[in-house]
Amino acid sequence: MPDYGRDLHFGWFLEPVADTGEVLGAARLLDELGYDLIGIQDHPYQRRHFDTWSLMAVILGRTERVRVFPDVANLPLRLPAVMAKAAASLDQLSGGRFELGLGAGAFWEAIGAMGGPVRTPAEALAALDEAIEIIRGMWSQQRNVRVRGRHYRVDGIHPGPPPAHELGIWLGVYRPRALALAGRAADGWVPSMGYLPPRAAAAAAARIDTAAREAGRDPSAIRRVYNISGAFTATAPAAATDDDRDIQGPVDHWVEVLVHLAADVGFDSFVLGGWPEPDVLRTFLAEVAPAVRERVAALRASRSA
Repeated sequence: MPDYGRDLHFGWFLEPVADTGEVLGAARLLDELGYDLIGIQDHPYQRRHFDTWSLMAVILGRTERVRVFPDVANLPLRLPAVMAKAAASLDQLSGGRFELGLGAGAFWEAIGAMGGPVRTPAEALAALDEAIEIIRGMWSQQRNVRVRGRHYRVDGIHPGPPPAHELGIWLGVYRPRALALAGRAADGWVPSMGYLPPRAAAAAAARIDTAAREAGRDPSAIRRVYNISGAFTATAPAAATDDDRDIQGPVDHWVEVLVHLAADVGFDSFVLGGWPEPDVLRTFLAEVAPAVRERVAALRASRSA
């Protein structure tokens, strides 16, 4: 797979645990350390979680530079027009530090228990497609927005205020038809290594690229954000492969894996999950991130020579 040449970013996947001191303290530390991104899962039916959108607003209000995104927003429990309004508002209020990660839905029994629609895979994909059209319209300068879909409908809504920057829609999708939708219509792709290890991610990315080209788009316009997990250990595994679902090893091994994912698979952003232990937060950003940036830059220079 190609290297799309995008700048590399490093983030943290923050679980919205209902512990004010823990979650806000972690967010402030991530901002102070210089992380680029904070991704926050959106599962409103989890009784031990804060509401993700409320938490994102507070985090944006208490940080200065880090960008925040739902990783990924639960579409079946969030009307797309209302979500678009909230996203644009958060972007304006934070000075352009918000992005929209968006998913078609999962854990349908829990969604149904909370009063949301229980959809088949085909229905979920159709609803996601309609939602993207509505969200784009809500962020536009159109006088009014009309979308009459099977799952969602807006009829003459006046959009505004617009986002502060060209706000992206990053899709957390895995199935072939959803990957094609990402290629046609999304600004980014947000898979998780635990669900989609590197070998499978490379094949999925190829589907996105094919759909993008067929739609007349440049695949490099699509940001590739990889949710990763693992641990810093004294030794690396004897036989690490592209089928691994996490990263285990010392800093040098982490650097090697992430350089491969950036330079050969095409990911440009890495969002590490796990308990936000300060030592781990510092190691990932202070030791892994700069080494990955340096080596990828050298590889790009050598390939263009």
